Amino acid sequence: MNPSVPLLDVVDLSVSFRTRSGTVRALQSVNFSVYKGQTLGIVGESGSGKSVLSFAILRILDAAAHIDSGSIRFAGMDMLEASTSALQQVRGREISMIFQNPRTALNPIRRIGQQIEDVLRVHTSTPRHALKERSIELLAQVRLSDPQRRYDAYPFELSGGQCQRVMIAIALACAPALLIADEPTTGLDVTTQSAIMDLIRELSRARQMVTIFITHDLALAAESCDHIMVMHAGQVIEVAPTAQLFAQAAHPYTRGLIAATPQPATVLQQLAAISGNLPDLRRDDLPACRFFSRCPRAIARCEQGPVPQVAVNSSHHVWCANLP
Repeated sequence: MNPSVPLLDVVDLSVSFRTRSGTVRALQSVNFSVYKGQTLGIVGESGSGKSVLSFAILRILDAAAHIDSGSIRFAGMDMLEASTSALQQVRGREISMIFQNPRTALNPIRRIGQQIEDVLRVHTSTPRHALKERSIELLAQVRLSDPQRRYDAYPFELSGGQCQRVMIAIALACAPALLIADEPTTGLDVTTQSAIMDLIRELSRARQMVTIFITHDLALAAESCDHIMVMHAGQVIEVAPTAQLFAQAAHPYTRGLIAATPQPATVLQQLAAISGNLPDLRRDDLPACRFFSRCPRAIARCEQGPVPQVAVNSSHHVWCANLP
């Protein structure tokens, strides 16, 4: 594939959910691209639309969801126009996902080995007699102790970290071109978090995968990603290479996230919380910039919109009407 052409290109994507209490406008005009060899971190508070975006890319949104506008192209394939059978061929083979909670993502009544074999059987040409051997190899690659015994285990017999390693093995079984890791370290202890992230980074480099890492932890994204996209209330508000983002954060929300992120030399009193809460996304009168009510630099133009895209440089873009 041409390296100058994005592997994944999302343009003007808007997604809403129909609920009994009103329409939730979960994503609004999301634009971003990911190129071969890139690791993109998507960060923001809970409720900012990170997971909804990943589900939209894979076309596994809830039945109540509606894609209002935009396009999603993966390796030249229009994901929004693709047939169900075409999507089934892409999911798991070309695009894989590590879900936020491995215990709910794994089938509790099927053995670990069977679940890996299911993926290999559907998406690869692995001979039937070699499925078990290949499954055990994958468990060994993710450094799961005693992989032959774990092959016959059920998910409830494994710890959270072990289940996450199984999820990684399943996600990487077909050597996908794109890996989406949605909060892959949630609920794990610090030591296990570090081991899981080291494993994902190592396997991504070895397999030349494009990786999208979704997290609310800005420090974790800084360690793992070469580019970061910041989201707030369903909007993309800043995109930049990681080093530039931390050195020259331009959007008030991004600056707030960085100020609220603990550093090795930071004491508790130095941390600054971002005031206010995410807006109610069911409102019909949402401001053009959804950070408006929380922003210390808000002006009337921010509320009325449209929010301008400002280029700090060729690779650093900010969506803000009142930059310093």
